[in-house]
Amino acid sequence: MRKIETIEELKEWVQEQKSAGLSIGLVPTMGFLHEGHLTLVETAKQENDAVLMSIFVNPAQFGPNEDFERYPRNMERDMQLAETAGTDVIFAPSADEMYPRESAITISAGRLADQLCGKSRPGHFDGVLKVVTKLFHLAQADRAYFGQKDAQQLAIIESWVADFNFPLEIRRVATVREPDGLAKSSRNVYLSEQERGEAPHLKKALEIGKQAVLDGKNPVPLMEQHLTDNTSGKIDYIQLLSYPDLTENVVSDAILALAVQFEKARLIDNLIFTIKGN
Repeated sequence: MRKIETIEELKEWVQEQKSAGLSIGLVPTMGFLHEGHLTLVETAKQENDAVLMSIFVNPAQFGPNEDFERYPRNMERDMQLAETAGTDVIFAPSADEMYPRESAITISAGRLADQLCGKSRPGHFDGVLKVVTKLFHLAQADRAYFGQKDAQQLAIIESWVADFNFPLEIRRVATVREPDGLAKSSRNVYLSEQERGEAPHLKKALEIGKQAVLDGKNPVPLMEQHLTDNTSGKIDYIQLLSYPDLTENVVSDAILALAVQFEKARLIDNLIFTIKGN
């Protein structure tokens, strides 16, 4: 496996693959890899000739009071895991390499960022679009792979790619979970022992809420009660929206999503399901 740290070297590698007629699968990450990331790599490996993983903790998507400085990082461990999963190249640029100057042009995620996590993280998804746009242009990938755990991010990126005719396919990969149901996340390491024991109740609350929706009931009070009774975290939001357009007019495909703030970790989770016909 090869590690690339500069844009110029990445361009050269991409040109080599394209000249040889090889397809590229891109797996964008912020590192501190877990099984969810590795599942993205394994899926990309099945569908492409070469797999390029980016490892870049993107400062553009962190707010002033968020955890950019303490976001977990371990490049040596990440490289071992990525290679074992089948990654061909890791692109690990510095912030100065990715953003050598302040851009005079900004990107707005628009209406899709007004729901769910976007409500309490203004500018976050603008920063996500900034970095994935650069990565899409640089990698010239045939396909890019994203997990459904970050469902709002996925919906925004899918819309961005479709609306502006990016020449690649966005591939959704199902959320990878611990045996007790907790969604894999790099931020799970911040949980205390007690909080780690409570965290699987996020998935249980979603299951309770999904059944309520299918029964024609309001899921929010039941989910709030379950989380209040079983966790010490503070509920940030619980929302039922259409998916992937994220409106309150839910007819068929829906997302039921939540965020819970523990002492040092804010966890998100969701279920995407179909209402019609149930």
